[in-house]
Amino acid sequence: MWKVRRRISLGSPSVLFTLLTDSGHNSARISRCQVQDCCSCKSVYDQVGCSLLSTRQTTVLLNPNGFTYPNRSLSSTAGTILVQARDPAKLSFAESLDPKWLEKAYGLVEQAFEEGKQNLLEKEPLIYLSLGLSKCGLSVPASTILRKLVTTEQYPPVTAWSAILAHMSLSAPGAYLAAELILEIGYLFQDGRVDPHKKVNAPLIAMRPNTNAFNIALAGCLLFETTRKAEQLLDMMPRIGVKADANLLIIMAHIYERNGRREEVRKLQRHIDEAVNLSDIQFRQFYNCLLSCHLKFGDLNSASKMVLEMLQKAKEARNSLAASMLSFNAAEHDRSTAGQISGQNVSYRKLDDLENNQLIQNHIMSYEEFTKDRNFVNIEAEAKRVLQTLLSKLQTQVELITTEHGILQPTEKIYVKLVKAFLEAGKTKDLAHFLIKAEKEDSLVSHDDSALGHVITLCISLGWLDRAHDLLDEMRLAGIQAAMRTLMRSRIVQKDTPGALYLFKEMKEAKIPRSGHQEFEMLAKGCAENREAGLMAKLLQEIKEGQSIDCGVHDWNNVIHFFCKKRLMQDAEKALKKMRSLGHLPNAQTFHSMVTGYAAIGGKYTEVTELWGEMKSFASATSMKFDQELLDSVLYTFVRGGFFARANEVVDMMEKGNMFIDKYKFRTLFLKYHKTLYKGKAPKFQTEAQLKKREAALALKKWVGLS
Repeated sequence: MWKVRRRISLGSPSVLFTLLTDSGHNSARISRCQVQDCCSCKSVYDQVGCSLLSTRQTTVLLNPNGFTYPNRSLSSTAGTILVQARDPAKLSFAESLDPKWLEKAYGLVEQAFEEGKQNLLEKEPLIYLSLGLSKCGLSVPASTILRKLVTTEQYPPVTAWSAILAHMSLSAPGAYLAAELILEIGYLFQDGRVDPHKKVNAPLIAMRPNTNAFNIALAGCLLFETTRKAEQLLDMMPRIGVKADANLLIIMAHIYERNGRREEVRKLQRHIDEAVNLSDIQFRQFYNCLLSCHLKFGDLNSASKMVLEMLQKAKEARNSLAASMLSFNAAEHDRSTAGQISGQNVSYRKLDDLENNQLIQNHIMSYEEFTKDRNFVNIEAEAKRVLQTLLSKLQTQVELITTEHGILQPTEKIYVKLVKAFLEAGKTKDLAHFLIKAEKEDSLVSHDDSALGHVITLCISLGWLDRAHDLLDEMRLAGIQAAMRTLMRSRIVQKDTPGALYLFKEMKEAKIPRSGHQEFEMLAKGCAENREAGLMAKLLQEIKEGQSIDCGVHDWNNVIHFFCKKRLMQDAEKALKKMRSLGHLPNAQTFHSMVTGYAAIGGKYTEVTELWGEMKSFASATSMKFDQELLDSVLYTFVRGGFFARANEVVDMMEKGNMFIDKYKFRTLFLKYHKTLYKGKAPKFQTEAQLKKREAALALKKWVGLS
């Protein structure tokens, strides 16, 4: 794999030379002069593609899989070449994708950097090694190599490192590291720091994150629920001149929806409606995000209006038979040619994507092919295929909207959520009006059934008789009487005698004729067969298991987030105080905004320490849970500010919660701000506070791997 521009000749291609005693092969040492004396022998090949080091290094290690094994010292055995070659045609170790050999190869790279010999390592082999590591799920060493390339100004092109990011993003730690890498690399280009017109900056410009790299990292953040980190990436995009494509628009909608940024989703709507290259699946994802935002904010009017508009358009399409058939045929043709499928066929598409991704993960091009592909076109295409796999996984999270022949339609899930929200808000009349209008546009369940009837039955079963009565009144006013029989059937099927008697009373008062003896017989038989209405069962399940949403939290989180982004921390503090006084409990997102806001203005370490104390007491008294993103931001602030005891508290909490921690980031941070701290011997006379601070600092220093 590692290119050495030296002509090596051996007596026979099958001769095995090795220094790796643990590999089970015989070993031999060949000095440089011995190799040169073999010029009369048959040449094995002109360029050995398997050296970790360039020709300036005196020691080269090769093994039959192409893996390089680190010597005890890179400066020892000067003038000696150590060669192991079982199959000269295949010397690139990373082709085997054996984690054991890859980790050993990484060990040699790490040793080279530790000994200050990094100038002996070439860029292309390191990129190839990083790619192999990422394919094996070894995201930490893969990202470390990329970081070291950047720090040594051997800038990897974005077409290369985005492919590494793609494979990293298939796991939770890798996705987090991918986001960190884009933030670190993107920082170099923020606000026009690099002049693209200077030729000397060409390699650096080639490394700048592009739309594809952002798509990959953001999709990974979504899949592994680090959406606040994702929003940091979105904030960076305009500062480095990255423009959104169709995929990125949909990903942005998902991120804003998860973080409760409804206004940001609304701003995207114009771009979505004007886009000409969006598929049905992408439209469905966007409007699913918008509808979900309405529910999060308790905006039931907007949510129900969206549902009714979808039903109305679907009805219009059905009524316009000729136009709809033409549209459907065109849509079917487009889906068959462009592969934009929906419904049952989506499962096959996802299966294909997963199978293709498995093939991608288990295969890596030879190093020879890799070096010939100077612009990294092949691995860039591979990165795009992995991105499609990530995007197909996002599609499975769409639950509120479906498409039928290219027309958006609400699913049963949205009816369940809307009914629950209306009932929790006490808006029974609004709920009745919505369901009546919806049934006029399209039957929500079967043709001989009533969704409103099921909701009334549900209210009775939960003991909400006042709400059931209000809904019954609305049914009478709307002239719906057939549903009362429907209700009776449901109560008897579920063996709910009190509920059935209550309905008999209501029917008597409304002068609705009761069913005859034969219908009672039929209902009794249905009860024996244990039938039940699907919609009502789902409603009951949602109410029993679903947690009530405090819509005010999202509003206040947006206010606090706005102030923190503008670095108006006093206003953010006032908003947080007001939020609490109104009875809205802060969550991890609230505190994350505050911590990152303090970190942005710098020097507010005491404020973060006080906030940390509040967070701990608040979490112990409520159901709020610390997550990785929140704790990572707190840890960053404490390490930077030198609050080592607090930093160790956060580390302990993250480790107990099995959360991934980017130690490389914190090691770099420690070296940047506390490199010379506590290097010498401890002074003879120290106060107890000084002693504890020193012990905390040394403990953190050891944790990041600096001692």
